[in-house]
Amino acid sequence: MAYLEPISQEWLIAKRREIHAWPEPGWCEFVSSARVIEHLEKLGFKVLCGLEVINKDYIRGAMKQQIAKFRAAAQDKVDPKILQRLDGATGVVGILETGRPGPTIGFLCNLDALPVTESTDPEHNPTKEGYASQIPGYMHACGHDGHQAVLMGLASWLAANKDQLCGTVKLIFEPGEEGSRGGRPLAQSGIVDDLDYLYVGHLGCDVPGGEVVTAPEKFLCTTKVDFRFKGTPSHAGMQPEVGRNALMAASTASLALMAIPRHGQGMTRVNVGYLRAGEGRNVIASTAEMQVEVRGETEAINNYMFNEAEARVKGAAAMYGCEVESEVMGEAIDFIKDDEVQNNFAEAAKQAKYCTKVSDTMNFNGSDDATVLMRRVQSKGGKAGYVVVGSELKAGHHQAKFEFEEFRLQELFDIYHYLVIKHLGA
Repeated sequence: MAYLEPISQEWLIAKRREIHAWPEPGWCEFVSSARVIEHLEKLGFKVLCGLEVINKDYIRGAMKQQIAKFRAAAQDKVDPKILQRLDGATGVVGILETGRPGPTIGFLCNLDALPVTESTDPEHNPTKEGYASQIPGYMHACGHDGHQAVLMGLASWLAANKDQLCGTVKLIFEPGEEGSRGGRPLAQSGIVDDLDYLYVGHLGCDVPGGEVVTAPEKFLCTTKVDFRFKGTPSHAGMQPEVGRNALMAASTASLALMAIPRHGQGMTRVNVGYLRAGEGRNVIASTAEMQVEVRGETEAINNYMFNEAEARVKGAAAMYGCEVESEVMGEAIDFIKDDEVQNNFAEAAKQAKYCTKVSDTMNFNGSDDATVLMRRVQSKGGKAGYVVVGSELKAGHHQAKFEFEEFRLQELFDIYHYLVIKHLGA
C-alpha cells in the first residue's frame, strides 16, 4: 500500500530548531504546549491538555513563582484561549481515531528543558546557526526538543494517512520529566489506561551514532525530595547559645546522606544537589533548604535509600535542636521489558535510515519517569517499551554544549513510522 509521506528530514530539523530556541522548565511549558495544541488541532486530532490529562493530586515539584513567570512570558506568544484551557498546568495528549477497529497505541515524548545556560561558543551549532536558547539560564540539553519534533512530524504523517489506517493513536507530550515529576500525574489521570502498546524513545544516552538499543535495562528507581529545616535565630556574638542552627543541621545532614552505605543487591545513588541556608553573617541561621535525590536499581533498594535518607536528616536536625519537614518532588521506577515490544523495535530499527547496528540492551544507569507510565500500561494489560537511538554528542546530556546529530531525528521518526504501519496499517 502506498502511503503519503509529508514529512522530510529538513522539516524535522527545522521544527526541532524552533523548539530548541524557546526552552521551558517543567510545569512551565506554556509556549511548548500551545505549539503542540495548535499543530495537532490543525491536523484534526482531538486534543486534551492541562488538567484534562494531569491528575492535580499527584503534581510534584511545581514551583509557583517560576510557573507564574513563564506563564506571563507566554502571554505574548500564546492564544489566551489556550492559556485558559491549560488552567495553570501543562502537558498535551493528541488523539487520532480512524473510525475503524484496531489497537490503541501511544507514543511518548517530553516537553521540558533544563536549568542550563547554553554555550555561546561560536562553534556550538545552535549559536552558529542562530537557534540557541532565547531564555537565559535554560536550555534543551537532553534531546527533548528532538523528541517533540519527531512526534509532531508523526502527527502530520498520521493525519495525511488516516484513511488508510485503523485503530487509534495517542501522542503524549509529558511535562516535567526532568526531576521525574510528570509521569505519575499523567499516569494517575488514566489517559494511558486503554493503550495496547506504549512506545518511548530517547536520543543519545551515550549510545554511538548508528546504533539502536531496543530494550535498555537498569533503569534506576528514584525519589526526589526536598528537606526544609527550621531553627531559631539569635545574635552570633552575644547569644550564640540561644540559637538553633539550621545551617549546621543541613550541613551535617548532607555529609550523613553521602555516607549512606551502598546496597549489596544492586546499584544505588545519592546526591545533594542544592543547599541554601541562613539570613546573614552575624545571625545564627534559622532556615535551610536542601534538594536531594536517591536512586536504586529496584524499588526495594530505592526505598532503602529513601528511608535511610529521611532517618539521617531527622537525626541531624535533632542534633541541633531543629525541626525538619520533607516533600517528595518527583519519582521514577524500574521497568521489566516486554519481549514483543523489543522485537517490534528491532524490526523497525532495521528499516530506519542511518541505523547500522541493532543492539538488544545497555545499562541505562539513570532514571526516566516514562517507567511510571509504562508500568501503568502493563498493569492494565498493555505492553510497553523504550528505545534509544544513538548519536555522536558534542557534549554529554545536561551540559552547556550538548548537541546531537540532527539527522538522527529521521532515524527515530522512521522507527515510529514503521510501528504505526505494523499495528494500524489497514
